[in-house]
Amino acid sequence: MTVYIDPPAWPGHGRMWSHLVSDASFDELHAFAARLGVPRRAFERDHYDIPEHRYADAVRAGAVEVGSREVVRLLRAAGLRRPKGRAQRRSS
Repeated sequence: MTVYIDPPAWPGHGRMWSHLVSDASFDELHAFAARLGVPRRAFERDHYDIPEHRYADAVRAGAVEVGSREVVRLLRAAGLRRPKGRAQRRSS
């Protein structure tokens, strides 16, 4: 079980953002984010949005750096991908 992060390349709200994902479970992802002090409101469907200034913190905590396409591939392979616009089950 590993948590991954892509480079901060996604603009929004005047800053750049990364995506933090798990290759195993949302429980693992939520636990990792909580250890970083990332609020649950930063979780969006299948990932956490991490501001650029917290990227190094996530890597120091054990997140593996990967490209953005790899994030999507990992989510799909784990069965955790939740694209926008589709009805979703509520997760823990």
